Amino acid sequence: MKPAAYATLNLQAAGHNLAMVRRYAPDAKIMAVIKANAYGHGMIRIAKALDATDAFAVARVEEGIKLREAGIGQPITVLEGFTCALELAASLRYQLDAVVHCREQINLLAESLERDRINVWLKIDTGMNRLGFKPTEFAGVHQRLMQLPVIKKPINLMTHLASADDQSGSSTPLQLELFSTLTADYPGVRSIANSAGILRWRQTLTEWVRPGVMLYGISPFPERTGGQLGLTPIMGLYSRLIAVKSVATGESVGYGGSWLCQQPTRMGIVAIGYGDGYPRHAKPGTPVLINGRKAPLIGRVSMDMISVDLTGLPVAQVGDTVTLWGEGLPVEIIALAADTIPYALLCGITQRVQIFEE
Repeated sequence: MKPAAYATLNLQAAGHNLAMVRRYAPDAKIMAVIKANAYGHGMIRIAKALDATDAFAVARVEEGIKLREAGIGQPITVLEGFTCALELAASLRYQLDAVVHCREQINLLAESLERDRINVWLKIDTGMNRLGFKPTEFAGVHQRLMQLPVIKKPINLMTHLASADDQSGSSTPLQLELFSTLTADYPGVRSIANSAGILRWRQTLTEWVRPGVMLYGISPFPERTGGQLGLTPIMGLYSRLIAVKSVATGESVGYGGSWLCQQPTRMGIVAIGYGDGYPRHAKPGTPVLINGRKAPLIGRVSMDMISVDLTGLPVAQVGDTVTLWGEGLPVEIIALAADTIPYALLCGITQRVQIFEE
């Protein structure tokens, strides 16, 4: 018997989505981003499903160590780099590449007595204003890194796009122009493109691309779904009806009584809530699928349950499977209804949700 709330993973979709990346960026090597437990899908299982990729990227050193201990042999880049001497030593021991984005890291590299050398990506802040060196710092930082024996040469160069999902905006062209101008006379490979860059900005397709959300079959654009882009979602989230009851006109539903019945309503209770990772702020009207037909959310999402209007589904009954997102109901639709992004929904699945591989 399946649990009340569960997720299914179509791991074959990972290979399809990786092939789509290669179709869009045929001349680039692929650094598959599997940070944050592979966006909630399970880091080790997704790494194995993406075995054909050229490299992986994670956010933190401990994630890279877990991959190495699981037998993952491809190059692994730590996007936040190392933050102390112990993490630098671990990066060298486990052969993790590091993003260098601040002077404190340079000091650690200069003080290192390690015999091994580390492969680094020098990050330039071209407009994201998060990690990375300012353009005015780049030349001096690059020169300093070239003097350090612990670093492999040449030094790789990267930046991160702030608004690649906005094709009509000026942000991405400005970032590209700045990065190109700064790095024109320097050796080393480049990496710029994230998922949105891969799909919409051919100018970002340098020697390495860094796809993230598209690998999981999800669109990086708010106006499109993964399916509309030729991607195949990996994850589906499901539960079941555990009660069906009638609510009279004028009666309220859920905490706070904020939802009032405007007519006699056949209501269903679904065994899922924010304790499972379903979005707390999903609004009334957010759809679920029951027997292939949509039913709208009513009332507030609680920890373990949601309420849905079954008035238009007279045959729905206790025990029926409920799709929260999955085939026929893209997660992008649920994200819009909850005023959030698909990334947050995927990463928010809790340990209470059992995962089944297909």
